[in-house]
Amino acid sequence: MAYATLAVFLAGIVRGYTGFGFSALVLLLLSLVFPPAAVVPVLLLLEIIASLHMLPAVWRQVDRRILTWLMLGSCISVPAGVFLLASLPDDMMRLIISLLVLASALLLWTGFRFRSEAGRGLVFGTGIVSGAMTGAAGVGGLIVVVMFLSANVSIVVVRATMVAFLLLKDILTIGVAGAYALVSTYTLLVAGAMVVPLFIGIKVGHRLFNVANPDRFKQFVLVLLMVLSVAGVARAILS
Repeated sequence: MAYATLAVFLAGIVRGYTGFGFSALVLLLLSLVFPPAAVVPVLLLLEIIASLHMLPAVWRQVDRRILTWLMLGSCISVPAGVFLLASLPDDMMRLIISLLVLASALLLWTGFRFRSEAGRGLVFGTGIVSGAMTGAAGVGGLIVVVMFLSANVSIVVVRATMVAFLLLKDILTIGVAGAYALVSTYTLLVAGAMVVPLFIGIKVGHRLFNVANPDRFKQFVLVLLMVLSVAGVARAILS
């Protein structure tokens, strides 16, 4: 429990600062020890709580057009992703999760840009990919950040729209996960126990948002995600 608490606290700092990355960081840390199918629902609940906590402060900056098309895409693909989470063996899911996070982190590290700006088609397609990644692995936020790099959108709007999108997408995903019996009373109890370290981490992240160098912080988070992803790949292959 101490290990899980520390992981949630550190990821909460990232969440409070960037508006994303919480699930990827916690999932990589916890899936080294616990089955992904048990970890993902807890993370979704914590993401929902975190987003509800952050949304009132950023709601006015949300880009409603982008949010709508992201959600339309996610509604199509979330059920398929949850089906994979419920069906595939633990080590296979560890490998998939680690590779997805590694690929997303590398795209962000290299500054990859889509050739077109964030038009309706690109946003809708990103929503489909993000929904599938969230349903299967709980890490659908990173690919949306890659999409936002191609858009002429301020960091404040990106952060606000990410918070709103993660909230709606995770509510949808936890509902589908419940239909597959992946959410239990134990899931709710574990998520409840992690709320305090999550909120403390988010508060620290909010303060860092106003004082820390965003580029250096982003580089640190991406390197950490890549290192943990490689560890996850090794864990899956060697098991």
